[in-house]
Amino acid sequence: MVLTKRFWYLAALGIPLAGISAALGSAMPAAVYDLLILGIAWGTTYLAPSGGNLRLTRTFDPVLSVRAWNKIRLSLHNDGPERVKLALRDEPPERFSVENQEFSVSLEPGAERDLEYEVRPVERGSDAFRGTFVRIHCPLGLAMRQAFLETEQPVRIYPNVLALREFNLLRQQGRLRDIGIRRSRNRGLGTEFESLRQYAEGDDYRKIDWKATARKGDLMVRQYEQERNQPVIICIDTGRHMLSEVYGVRKLDHVLDSLLMLANAAAIAGDQVGLLVFSDKVRRYLPPKRGKSQIGLIIEACHDLVAEPVESDMPGALAYLSSRWNRRSLLVMFSDCVDPDRARDLLQGLGPIARRHLTLFCRINDGRINEIEAKRTQTVQDMYQKAAAALVMEDRRAALSLFTSAKVNVLDSEPQELAAKLVNYYFMVKEKNRI
Repeated sequence: MVLTKRFWYLAALGIPLAGISAALGSAMPAAVYDLLILGIAWGTTYLAPSGGNLRLTRTFDPVLSVRAWNKIRLSLHNDGPERVKLALRDEPPERFSVENQEFSVSLEPGAERDLEYEVRPVERGSDAFRGTFVRIHCPLGLAMRQAFLETEQPVRIYPNVLALREFNLLRQQGRLRDIGIRRSRNRGLGTEFESLRQYAEGDDYRKIDWKATARKGDLMVRQYEQERNQPVIICIDTGRHMLSEVYGVRKLDHVLDSLLMLANAAAIAGDQVGLLVFSDKVRRYLPPKRGKSQIGLIIEACHDLVAEPVESDMPGALAYLSSRWNRRSLLVMFSDCVDPDRARDLLQGLGPIARRHLTLFCRINDGRINEIEAKRTQTVQDMYQKAAAALVMEDRRAALSLFTSAKVNVLDSEPQELAAKLVNYYFMVKEKNRI
């Protein structure tokens, strides 16, 4: 039994009665009054419908996306013969941020009501919804009858797969620019002939088809299709360098969100996508394959990855890859490099493989360091922070210089821009036929 505000208002009316009783030297009238309204409230709980006739079904996507708002849909059925007025509260996992999971519902006999709220998981992994509480209004409104509906349900939290839906929708609508992806309208420079069209200013003279020009009496150029079935291999370092956080989120989590966007773009373009996960040893390997099913395998392989406090063995991981895949590919390496010493260690593994594959090394930049470096100093603490930020940025620039000298491409990006920059780089590689 849960007492309502109406009960406490009536109880408060007994305060003058208690004062009169105290003046008369007897507390009996006040005690009788309080016991009477409490007894009435308790008795009405037996007149209220029980929660046994309520049936709740919870539906949501097969997997939820981390750090994104996911819709949870509830369907409440009243299988009893009485009208039920109640308050409902669904209980998602404790680690979820929640919006509007409490509802006031009135259901006629045999009726059904659909409800919806949103949750935002903060970490990847497995968890469970803990059930649903209902408080049924009793006659006279003095109390509510509380019941618990056993709706426990497991849930799995993955990287941000909702972003893939947004990407596919914007792509169909031709609005990829809305998320920072600027794909050129030019045809690829591949070798697969697609069609002929009239010459336009700026076209390459080497693409003029002179036989077709003679037949049509106008300059005609050949269009070539971008080559498909090209391999893209994504390598993820899960060692200690990926434990650090940017804006409260570990670098590995930022990486997982971004690589799914790249893998999805490559799959849509008809290219093969592979995955290599390593730390002090190779953890997972998916050989490059085509098709949407491969994206599902990559999502499944990534959903429970965690960064470990161990030193990564990049040369060993790339040797493992070389023993299993020799075809020239776009090799996208996600790791971190904050100083020249770390850059030299990485280049021992990346240098040889960069001569065979088109290699892109991706590292996440912490925008707060840039802000501190650009900030005007007003206190002694500001001065020390700015000096420390300048040293960090100097080391990062020195490391970048070493990568450039070794002819390894580097993508240095803040987390919110990483996915768009990756997809833009991939489209550029396709358009220039660099794989």
